[in-house]
Amino acid sequence: MDRFLALIRRAIATVVRVIGQIWRRSIQTRVIVSTLALSFVVLLILGFVLISQITGRLLDAKQEVASEEIARMRSVVERVLSSAESNTAVQNRLARARSLLTDQDADSTQPASAAGSFDSVLLVPADKPGGSDVAVGPVDDIPTGLRKMVAGGQVAFQYTTVQQGADVVPALVIGSLVESPIQGLELYLVFPLASEQNTVNLVRGTLLTGAIVLLGLLAAIAWLVTRQVIAPLQSASRIAVRFADGRLNERMPVRGDDEFARLAVSFNDMAESLSRQINHLEEFGGLQRQFTSDVSHELRTPLTTVRMAADLLYDGRDDLDPIQRRSVELLDKELNRFETLLTELLEISRHDAGVAELVASQIDMTVPVDAALATVAHLAAETGSDLIVDMPAEPVLAEIDPRRVERILRNLLANAIDHGEHRPVELTMRSDGDAVAVTVRDHGIGLRPGEEKLVFNRFWRSDPSRVRRSGGTGLGLAISIEDARLHQGRLEAWGEPGEGSCFRLTLPLVRGHKLLGSPLPLRPIGEGDSR
Repeated sequence: MDRFLALIRRAIATVVRVIGQIWRRSIQTRVIVSTLALSFVVLLILGFVLISQITGRLLDAKQEVASEEIARMRSVVERVLSSAESNTAVQNRLARARSLLTDQDADSTQPASAAGSFDSVLLVPADKPGGSDVAVGPVDDIPTGLRKMVAGGQVAFQYTTVQQGADVVPALVIGSLVESPIQGLELYLVFPLASEQNTVNLVRGTLLTGAIVLLGLLAAIAWLVTRQVIAPLQSASRIAVRFADGRLNERMPVRGDDEFARLAVSFNDMAESLSRQINHLEEFGGLQRQFTSDVSHELRTPLTTVRMAADLLYDGRDDLDPIQRRSVELLDKELNRFETLLTELLEISRHDAGVAELVASQIDMTVPVDAALATVAHLAAETGSDLIVDMPAEPVLAEIDPRRVERILRNLLANAIDHGEHRPVELTMRSDGDAVAVTVRDHGIGLRPGEEKLVFNRFWRSDPSRVRRSGGTGLGLAISIEDARLHQGRLEAWGEPGEGSCFRLTLPLVRGHKLLGSPLPLRPIGEGDSR
């Protein structure tokens, strides 16, 4: 039973979610539903007013005719009882008077036809407490409240229900005192309202049918009207999507001189301007990439020559005086940095040109992690920073390019050591079966708000005055995030001043799978969780 209820709840939730998506995404649906809802409210109010007016008119007419009819019947009863023998029993005299009332009802023409069929009750209240009333006719149909008002000398009426055959129908009961030899005689006329009820039901059914037909017509009209408005917008949306996908020759058709035609003209002018700007930027970007690539290649030859000369000087530095030896060591160090810069410029130019290749194979993630740790071990030893590694016991196999992943982790570890203020650097790896995540956490200067995005910009440095022990070029994180994207993964940063920073690399275990989350939080425990 619980499982069945859970399935029902899940189905209801799915239906609600689908309806919500349709409501959010479709202007036409919202316009049609809003039109129908407002029209329904208007028709509901209109129908209520019409039914109230018709019912009120019918009841007013019935009350007027009933008042005339009871006055006529009262005179008949007075005449009959005045001429009757006084020694006859009261019950018999009342029965004879009621029979004459019935005959009057059958013989009357205009007033009775307007009043419709009715029944009569003659009643003499008991003259002392505990006595019984003398009555002829359906006395049970007379409400007690009405009897009290009539006994007080009023001509009163009240709406109630009476039994008519097998049905219970509404009725109007009107009563009055009768001046006759019988003291306290009360006359009541009971008018069934079945015909009036049928009339109201007919009007209500007619209004309901008309409302349904009108709502259907309004829905069709709203659909046609909104279609005329939505169709050009849908066309513009499709063309805008194709334009955003790179089809820069897409244009909206221009028909007529209305607002949509002017919109199409404006859109086409904007598309033409954007197309020119995009082409210009692509040409400029291509020239820039080509320039970077050409310069990097051209610098290789003189750099090789300078490197050979510098190596000779460096090998013989022990024969030089201290000043010359220091100059040779600085030259060697800067040449190493220059070579790294050229290599990274070539790599970033390949990413910009979209020709970077991913040589992926299924491999244990410990391979690039161990390689990166071995590369930065000497930096950690120089700064006194401990490398704390937390790896899962089971192997984590992933389809990756080990060279690129090792470069990402090497850059993250080198940056953590440079900015870690001699404190421990923590590397953690976890997998959830769909993805693998590696975080590198330091406890150094941290990042100011907004810098978690800037760190991946080219040549950006949070503090230019700081000395980098790793000899970075400013392109390491820019290349790292491109390598992560090449794996269809993510590289994210978090940091707070004085609390350190944390970088998280998340990669799918199977190449091409979409990442839905990450096995590790980006923010450390106690600082919140960002997945």
